[in-house]
Amino acid sequence: MGLERLNEMLLQLFREVIYREHEQCDIVPINSHFQSLCDYIEVTDEKVFERHPIALLEIFSIQQQIPRLKGIRASSIRLIRQNLHLIDDEFRQSLQVNKLFIRILAQAPGITHQLRRMNRYGILAAYIPAFANIVGRIQYDLFHIYTVDQHTLFLIRNLRRFALDKHNDELPFCNDVFRLIRKPELLYLAALFHDIAKGKGGDHSVLGETDASNFCRQHQLTEHDTELVAWLVRNHLVMSMTAQRKDLSDPNVIHKFATVVGSLERLNYLYLLTVADIRATNPNMWNAWKDSLLKQLYSSTHKTLHRGLNNPVEKKHTIQSAQNEAYEKLIKLGMEKPTIYAVWRMLESDYFLRYSLDEIVWHTIAISSSTASDFPLVFLRPHDQRGSAEIFLYTEDKQALFYQSTALLDQLGLTILDARIITTKHGLVLNSYQILEQSGEPVLDLAREHDICIRLRKHLLDPHNTNFQVIRREDRQVRHFPIKPEINFDIEPQCLYTVLELAAADRPGLLSKVGKVFSDLKIQLHLAKITTVGSRAEDIFYISEEDSHKIESDLRKQEIKQRIINSITQNS
Repeated sequence: MGLERLNEMLLQLFREVIYREHEQCDIVPINSHFQSLCDYIEVTDEKVFERHPIALLEIFSIQQQIPRLKGIRASSIRLIRQNLHLIDDEFRQSLQVNKLFIRILAQAPGITHQLRRMNRYGILAAYIPAFANIVGRIQYDLFHIYTVDQHTLFLIRNLRRFALDKHNDELPFCNDVFRLIRKPELLYLAALFHDIAKGKGGDHSVLGETDASNFCRQHQLTEHDTELVAWLVRNHLVMSMTAQRKDLSDPNVIHKFATVVGSLERLNYLYLLTVADIRATNPNMWNAWKDSLLKQLYSSTHKTLHRGLNNPVEKKHTIQSAQNEAYEKLIKLGMEKPTIYAVWRMLESDYFLRYSLDEIVWHTIAISSSTASDFPLVFLRPHDQRGSAEIFLYTEDKQALFYQSTALLDQLGLTILDARIITTKHGLVLNSYQILEQSGEPVLDLAREHDICIRLRKHLLDPHNTNFQVIRREDRQVRHFPIKPEINFDIEPQCLYTVLELAAADRPGLLSKVGKVFSDLKIQLHLAKITTVGSRAEDIFYISEEDSHKIESDLRKQEIKQRIINSITQNS
């Protein structure tokens, strides 16, 4: 950071000395403290900051108010750095200073530029001592590519873009939600503090909540606004964790999340903060799949909060509503009622919770037009509403199906984002996988789509096929950042299944190795949420015993855990 500050000051000095722009410009007074020369702001004399310490913040506020200003003159940058000691406790507790800082956040134009300058010149670290802890702090993991302070400022930049019509084409839904928030400055404050306690030891969300709350009260925000900012800091990871790790088709999951959120106002703020945070972590972290998951969670939670937490929708009503919508669409497409219900009678009611309207329609048409000789059915839909391709398998139920299919998909260089498994009343199984190319791009080539389907069907037709050599290369980061596998079990009282959480290095064939263990131990898999963060896999599996009962024995859990660890660490 010191080198960056010196570099900027030198570059500004070179502009002034080498190009001698100032020789062709007139001095334009701004106020008693500042003037501009060639559209660069400077102090009127070298004692301004000593006489009026508040000018250390005022110089940034003025640049927001006068868009033609390009920056600060080198001599004034030097004076700012020389007078940072004036930002002491008395300065920080000044009511006038506090109001000016909040005004900088509340002024729409130039927020990102001015906060970046304040960071480079040391103002942020001096004014918010806790911020000094994250300046230049490197995050030693596989997915953060920026220092904590840079990540924070990128996050604020992302939030600011949600407010601008010229960036509406990026994430139009975020622009729409942004219009619903009453005080954008509260969102920027939450962003400023969301990671401020990184490196302090303990839960940075909890520690950051305290820092944010104290800062807001010192700056005389209302109790409501203070609680909102503090709550956002405390819960800034909750929405991304829920979207990527929980079963969003489960009404209990949605109701539990809605209870944590509590209001539509908090939901709007949290949604924007979550999207901007993920996008500010690493450019490769954001994709259409995560976008769709967060939108789905936002929409479901919005409906729950609008209906009222004390009036939860009953599961049977959700199922009936899904069936009614799908039925109407299928009738319009020319299907007959007996054909539709002949397919649906084979499906458990939970199927209509797990799948979207388009998926139900697609599956129903595919199943109704097939015969036993067509098995296994393998279809690929390249573009669904989630931005990924969906592979749909419908065949006889067999223990190794998940293992075999995921092994081949990995072998084909495809990334699995999500897996859902439904067993029908007649011993058939419906597997669906959301996939992307290894590069993170969607499957676009028609020849590629055809090859995936042909090879997967051929592979599944040979029950003795065990040639699962995976050709995908191991990420170099995995070798330099070794990750010790971690497995935890979670039994939620309202969930029908046992939840297995796996964190491990994303090595080739990981998912198929886990599937092989499930097959060998006769574990039934119902749902898999696959998340890859950098080169770290964070996967969630909803499993049960073969008879669909939860796995509750500690000995059984230990057996599963050890077998998975042995499998994924072998030859690593």
